[in-house]
Amino acid sequence: MELQKEDLYQVPLFVQEISGTLSVHAQYVLHGNIHDLHLVRDSGGQERCFSLLTALGNHLFRMGYQVLLVCDQINGISLRHALPDVTEAAKTLAPQHLTFPGSTAAQQEKTCAELRKIVGGWAEERRRARPDGVELPPLRVALVVQHASRLVQDVTRLSPDERDFFLACLQLADSVKPVRGAPGSAGRELYNPVIWLAEGERDLPNWFVSGSERIRAVAVPEPDADERMRMAHLLRREYEQKRRTTSLAPSATTKESEEAVESFVRAASGMRLVGMRESVELALDRGIPFRAMPDAVRVYRLGVEKNPWSREEIRRRILRGEDPENEHSVPRRVLGQEAAVSKTLDILKRAALGLSGAQATSPGHRPRGVLFFAGPTGTGKTELAKAVASVLFDNEQAYLRFDMSEFSSSHAADRLVGAPPGYVGFEAGGELTAAVRQDPFRVILFDEIEKADKGVLDKFLQVLEDGRLTDGQGVTTYFSECVLIFTSNLGVQRIDPETQNREWIVAPGTPYPLLEVEIKKNVKAHFEKVIGRPELMNRIGGNVVVFDFISEEVARQIFDLQVGNIQRQLAAGHRITLELAPQAREALREACTADQWSGGRGIGMGLETHLINPLARALFARPALEPGTKVVVSEVMRTEDGRAELVADFVGAAEGR
Repeated sequence: MELQKEDLYQVPLFVQEISGTLSVHAQYVLHGNIHDLHLVRDSGGQERCFSLLTALGNHLFRMGYQVLLVCDQINGISLRHALPDVTEAAKTLAPQHLTFPGSTAAQQEKTCAELRKIVGGWAEERRRARPDGVELPPLRVALVVQHASRLVQDVTRLSPDERDFFLACLQLADSVKPVRGAPGSAGRELYNPVIWLAEGERDLPNWFVSGSERIRAVAVPEPDADERMRMAHLLRREYEQKRRTTSLAPSATTKESEEAVESFVRAASGMRLVGMRESVELALDRGIPFRAMPDAVRVYRLGVEKNPWSREEIRRRILRGEDPENEHSVPRRVLGQEAAVSKTLDILKRAALGLSGAQATSPGHRPRGVLFFAGPTGTGKTELAKAVASVLFDNEQAYLRFDMSEFSSSHAADRLVGAPPGYVGFEAGGELTAAVRQDPFRVILFDEIEKADKGVLDKFLQVLEDGRLTDGQGVTTYFSECVLIFTSNLGVQRIDPETQNREWIVAPGTPYPLLEVEIKKNVKAHFEKVIGRPELMNRIGGNVVVFDFISEEVARQIFDLQVGNIQRQLAAGHRITLELAPQAREALREACTADQWSGGRGIGMGLETHLINPLARALFARPALEPGTKVVVSEVMRTEDGRAELVADFVGAAEGR
């Protein structure tokens, strides 16, 4: 009957692995999710939640162990638990302090001697304990060494004392003998284990972990979806019990409770169980009902209570942003890109409703929205990204741009998420992760994504799939409230494999449906065949937004808009009025809009060359211009040496009146 009860007693897999191998392994290195809570189901089917030490210790005592010792560098040795009949003996026999590793030869020798006594169950001391000569059996003892990752400064550069200490522990694992259990424990011979708790398997010397068949590395995994579901049910019961003593709303129905649990589990995707419990504590503290646990999870993760996505205001801003009658609307900011603007606004509406990735079984915490802007240069991709930030968060400062041409080296990913421990810049953290933690509600633009190193692209894969990144310091940053925008000129040009010359794949005047198909096809081929990251395009999916070439009519509108900007700048900064005679304006327009391949950016560069530069020369030649002066440009021309010149009349304020 006892064996049947043992079968029904469900413990974490890492506990099962340890308990099932104690007959052959003397030491264990537990690494991974060691600071989390762990679920245990008793023989009655009741779910309970314990720390790693408690879950492991309880199971060891069920196996016949009598003493659990815990050691760390600050508190030394402590008696975590002992059976009543051996408590006094354990207090007497356990050392008060152990130095890990020993700082002097004498301390190291003392520590190793105490370790030999512990793993031997204090057999010699027990034999001498009874004056009547009755021999006491050795004790079944487990020793847990906490914070093992902090025992040495640099695991790749051990000091002689550190090396000798771990070598002594390695020899101890090979020389120690298993201990026979006390009467009533089936007489099994099991080792008294030393269990090292480390964040990572490589936090201890590699030769120590793999240097003996008696030392076993055991991974403590992150909780899976089933464990989070079990934890959510347990926390719902705890929440209801605590809420009965408060003034919160009455309990929900069974159906509502189940729906609330499922919503909690979806929101807690990727979260540890301790985070789920703390989210519930936060909800109780702030009076958040259990059905709104996703809000508590968001506050716990992001550290901010505001949520621009949940307000009705964002809906109104999106509707205003697509209204062509609004002078600040997106269509009026990004001219000639009706199809691209329309698709972008559709994706923003989906993001505002929280429907991004809703078709997936478990959408998790993917970014609110993902956009991939592709098309010719100078067609408004960056301007549309700024417009998106303004529409969503009513603030263009919520727009963050990364030029991927600066992230083309093999170590570029370290700039985004921070360098690994031991490398230069480790303490500084990552540019991307630090910015998002500072303000989780952002539009992030990754310009010219095709120029990024493959290591950077792998980070993007993680963000698109899981919605989070862990930096070099182990801090997790969540992107669930961000909109990510990638831009690229892919699909417009290609490099001839024979001549290595760039040649255009598409040309101005191509009908938009054909242009869209061709660019999407070439973008996909580039990620699959050239970069070797087809999975990145799979994550982006149907969010590729293709920009058209600037038409002649749109080019004229952009020209007029940019000339107006120059006029306003002169009026605001220098109180000078700029006028262009019709003939000069037409000549300037033809010069600036002749190159359709360069788009709006080409128009701006043309204005710099043909208007701003010669105008600046003319203004510098007249330093004493009084406020209110009118500059009338009557002619724009080029000299024999190719320099742009203009003919302008300067009308003083008094003459203008």
